[in-house]
Amino acid sequence: MLRLALTTRAETFDRLQDPLADRGIEVGHLPATGRTIRLDEAPADDFDVGFVYPSQTPAGDALSALYDLPWVNGRDAVLRSRNKGGVVATLGAAGLPVPKTTMVSSPVDEATLVDAVADFDWPVVVKPNSTTRGTGVAKATDIDSLLGIADYLDLIHDYRATGDKTYLLQEYLPDAHDYRVMVVDGEYAGAVERELPADARADGRWKHNVHRGAEATGVDLPNEYRRLAERAAAALDVSYLGVDLLATENRVVVVETNARPTVDVATKYVPDFYDRLAALIKATA
Repeated sequence: MLRLALTTRAETFDRLQDPLADRGIEVGHLPATGRTIRLDEAPADDFDVGFVYPSQTPAGDALSALYDLPWVNGRDAVLRSRNKGGVVATLGAAGLPVPKTTMVSSPVDEATLVDAVADFDWPVVVKPNSTTRGTGVAKATDIDSLLGIADYLDLIHDYRATGDKTYLLQEYLPDAHDYRVMVVDGEYAGAVERELPADARADGRWKHNVHRGAEATGVDLPNEYRRLAERAAAALDVSYLGVDLLATENRVVVVETNARPTVDVATKYVPDFYDRLAALIKATA
């Protein structure tokens, strides 16, 4: 039986075990955090293929070398997808619809930031370029609040060890539907709509991240949205990708992607989701 390495023991691990075992793939845990890694000896266990590269890439580099692992989504794919500004630029250059976005590469002075936001309508979304799960994303309602957010980001960027010292200014799309679309080996594989509960929205919350309390409901997307997600995965050359769409009454845009998406319950995917995922894993090995 093929052995698949997962660096997480969260929902994805539990949900993959039985369906993949039925298809000849044993899922095992290869932790990349909360441990020590002996670098000068061969590991006692072995794996044939890794699922998605660890978010802590130095540990991933070590584990990849020790286990001689190919990955379904390798280091480059994970880093490419995590770079929000790079994703917007790549997809926009490929002719895909994206939100109006400006990247700010720190440090910049106040006048430069004021000029950068001059052609945006308020509010403006401010995003650290490389964070996940909505971490650090804020909504600036005017120039004073934007400058205040920028001050906090500058404090973080002043720390010498901070790797990514860029952030994005992005148009805010009120009342947009928030979709996470899954693409497996170039083809649409299912989608959910993410929405905060009514009481959270009444409290003024607006970020529809599942990790921040949003509910994810399986939806049947129109072909236009499905093809858009497929085109995004092709432009980024990522085999297993979550594509985030925002859809208003008159437009739909690709806002972000995730090459380390959590696997949801099977009912939210197309019927042959696990057959296709298993085939991709075996082809990678």
